[in-house]
Amino acid sequence: MYKMNFTFAKKGVMRFISHLDLMRLFMRALRRADLPIKMTEGFSPHPKLSIKRALKLGVESDNEEAVIVLKELISPGEFKERLQKQLPQGIQIKSAGQL
Repeated sequence: MYKMNFTFAKKGVMRFISHLDLMRLFMRALRRADLPIKMTEGFSPHPKLSIKRALKLGVESDNEEAVIVLKELISPGEFKERLQKQLPQGIQIKSAGQL
């Protein structure tokens, strides 16, 4: 089990996305990027993802933090590159690093 910490920016039209929709957006992008994500156990498994704070609707940010749990170790550069390709314009991965 490996934790990957990443920071991202939410700008432009994406400032109107709610926190719950942002979580769904990241979950789908992580699956499409074919990253080795660790899933929760139970009736409806989902990626072990947490965003540090929920932004209000309509607020832009340059430095939001999130943590995802991975099953396998991958380099932060590869993680950032693969995830960024799956995200819409307005969401940008700034940095990634292991915890």
